Amino acid sequence: MTASTELKNLPSGASDMAHIVLTFDNNKLASALYGPFDENLARIEQKLGVDIRSKGNQLSVRGDSAAAAQARRALDYLYEMVQSGAEIAASDVDGAVRLAIAADDQLVLPTMEGKGRIAAAQISTRKRTVHARSANQDAYMRALERSELVFGIGPAGTGKTFLAVAYAAMLLERGAVDRIILSRPAVEAGERLGFLPGDMREKVDPYLRPLYDALYDMMPADKVERALTADVIEIAPLAFMRGRTLANSVVILDEAQNTTPMQMKMFLTRLGENARMIVTGDPSQIDLPPNTRSGLVEALEVLADVPGIVTVRFDEKDVVRHPLVAAIVKAYDRKAQG
Repeated sequence: MTASTELKNLPSGASDMAHIVLTFDNNKLASALYGPFDENLARIEQKLGVDIRSKGNQLSVRGDSAAAAQARRALDYLYEMVQSGAEIAASDVDGAVRLAIAADDQLVLPTMEGKGRIAAAQISTRKRTVHARSANQDAYMRALERSELVFGIGPAGTGKTFLAVAYAAMLLERGAVDRIILSRPAVEAGERLGFLPGDMREKVDPYLRPLYDALYDMMPADKVERALTADVIEIAPLAFMRGRTLANSVVILDEAQNTTPMQMKMFLTRLGENARMIVTGDPSQIDLPPNTRSGLVEALEVLADVPGIVTVRFDEKDVVRHPLVAAIVKAYDRKAQG
């Protein structure tokens, strides 16, 4: 057990308030959980409106009963991360709070009591372990595990591309697949790359940089370079996918909103034996010429009822970048709806 929890009695008339005492079994790990100058605790206080006091390996949480329970779930979850060797960053604290709040919406029948702890999905390679930081990220990571074709739809900063590449790196490292194939519409939907200098990899590298960044985050740089040289990790511009059958691979199509319907159909029909296909995109950021329908938008409509295909939709609540990014996404959404 990561921590013992004690519920303190409050004065009569304070039935909607709670006082929870958590006692952790390792002082050093408890200190790592709290963060420098208890900054992680302060972040939870700010986000949930509770009061948290630390004394050695013991925490006292006071506040609204629902918020106090959420704080306890978040703290238990973060302590488990510390126990596994992870270093807690501000984004991890934010993610734990999001997951703790989401747990209130997932009640257990027949007692309808809130879930006692958070059990979020994770992706692990030898270099790094990534934990889900929102309910939709958790659903996405679980969908990647069980489905051969997954659509990750939503705004920038929600982790849809990073998690796709992380999952691909994990499968490659485990030997579950032989290759990772990265594809992205380059420059424009027509992919007219001829005027750019260099060979094919040099032409498309700038447009695949987010995918590269995720690879280097999950795998040692020398292994990434060797895999690229050996075509174990392959850069395949969308226009060059025609006629291929992609087997024993994880195939990722990023920025899919900028495909045409014909390109999207061509890409999806490349799926071969023992292959996983992950399609990511943001339908609100279509850069196609006027009056050109997005292949991603059409595919989401056409394939909505096809068994075995999972679509996970992210929103501004899932943004794991700077808090201003979520506010910016929300502001633009309001303008689009108005």
